[in-house]
Amino acid sequence: MTTRLDLNDIQGNIIKGYGRFGFPKARYLFFNFSNGESARKFVGQLVPLITTGAPWSEENIAQGNRKPDVTTNVAFTYAGLRELGLPDKSMRSFPEDFRMGMKARRAILGDTGKNSPKHWDSIWEDNYSVHMWMSINGTGDAVVETRYQEISALVDASNGGVTILSGHSGPNPKFQAASAIYQNGVPTAKEHFDYVDGISDPYFEGQTKRPEDVIGAGKVTRKPAATPEGWEPIKTGEFLLGHRDETNEYPAAPIPRLLSYNGTFMVYRKLHENVGAFESYINEMGKYHPDGKEAIAAKFAGRWRNGAPITKYPTKADADAFGSAWNAATTSLFYNPEATAEEKMQARKTLEKLKKDRVAFKYDDDLNGSRCPLGSHIRRANPRGALEYGEKEAFKVPGALTDRRRILRRGLPYGDSSDRTSNDGDHGVIFMAINANIARQFEFVQQQWMNYGNDFKRSNEQDPIVSNQDSGRAIIEGDPKTGQPPIFCSDIPRFVETRGGEYFFIPSLTALRMIADGIIDPT
Repeated sequence: MTTRLDLNDIQGNIIKGYGRFGFPKARYLFFNFSNGESARKFVGQLVPLITTGAPWSEENIAQGNRKPDVTTNVAFTYAGLRELGLPDKSMRSFPEDFRMGMKARRAILGDTGKNSPKHWDSIWEDNYSVHMWMSINGTGDAVVETRYQEISALVDASNGGVTILSGHSGPNPKFQAASAIYQNGVPTAKEHFDYVDGISDPYFEGQTKRPEDVIGAGKVTRKPAATPEGWEPIKTGEFLLGHRDETNEYPAAPIPRLLSYNGTFMVYRKLHENVGAFESYINEMGKYHPDGKEAIAAKFAGRWRNGAPITKYPTKADADAFGSAWNAATTSLFYNPEATAEEKMQARKTLEKLKKDRVAFKYDDDLNGSRCPLGSHIRRANPRGALEYGEKEAFKVPGALTDRRRILRRGLPYGDSSDRTSNDGDHGVIFMAINANIARQFEFVQQQWMNYGNDFKRSNEQDPIVSNQDSGRAIIEGDPKTGQPPIFCSDIPRFVETRGGEYFFIPSLTALRMIADGIIDPT
């Protein structure tokens, strides 16, 4: 049975990754509430500005769903919901991970040493001062600034009941600026380590995507004849409360039902990237591989830096051919005014194939990691059934371990890393994970798959890129077919450092109105 979602009731950042929809600029704001009545009034004033998950298409223009120039979405901390006056019974019904908050879960997340909260931006110093998060995503800086001024006017009108918190490192302490990285004046999908990012995001039931987009983004089924190339959507309840999840049950959710229905939880993390250390390390280790530093970067990530998965494109020559074909098709389709209709059609077909190649792969023919190392980043983040060791076709067994750990990734890079020799400065990624269960999804992946390696037969070996190691190690498996011996990487420094974050609840539009009206009633 097809899941039908009320997309007008669901906040848009759950359904859409705005960066992929032509919104390369963003600001993330954090608010404090000192007066419940003023705060509820403020939330009510925000409701008309909230972007929903309704599709943007020509067919929907008559219903007011033309693609906007700027989007706005909000979420609340546990302390924020308390300040808004939610009843005790509702507050106690929230899950423990959310009630505790990110700082209290730091041992689980590996936020120790350089990742410790004592090194975070000053906005996070007080455990209970951050009450609301807001994202403003726009097609350009001007529209983002206009919406920011509109929000600021509402804050000023609250007469001190609502405050925009300061304390962000960067050019403006009152908000966290973020932006796609531009090359030759064009926004790219790259992050500061120069990887193409945001390639694969889960496809779940009820999303407004083309059916063929499920290939590589959903879960692999044991009913290939009935689904596109053997893939089917993930159950909605893995990402939205009030809907059935992969166990065919409804996920635990706060009460009353209308408070949680069509809502979910979000993890916000500011992650600084030590670009100088990364470039230095792959340069050094590249001496031991015929394809040099780019092969080390690819083996660490599981993808070449242009996005080609290493399990399908095992050599640099293969990856370069992928990149050349991608660039030629993109140029013909979007940037060549002299391209004929036939050339554009061919370019579109080429891009569709290459996009499919980027996501629609498995590890059935690479179970030993000779192409994509067992401990590489994307293999840890989404094992694609490869944890079922010994199975030639791994997906013949249920993939519950993997299917129940998926997260929606949102966010953008921030800062400037034009000096590739330095770790200093304020640059990295604003990482946001959306999931129905923080502990089972985000925290499990962070603790067990990023900061530990036993599930991948790697003992205590950690993710080579995003873990909290200071002198780590990683094995790059050899390839018997080519005669390439294994490479033992040691003394891997910490490439990514946490600079702040918190857990948030994203309500539906219905719940936002109820919160604003003060009518949450769990009895």
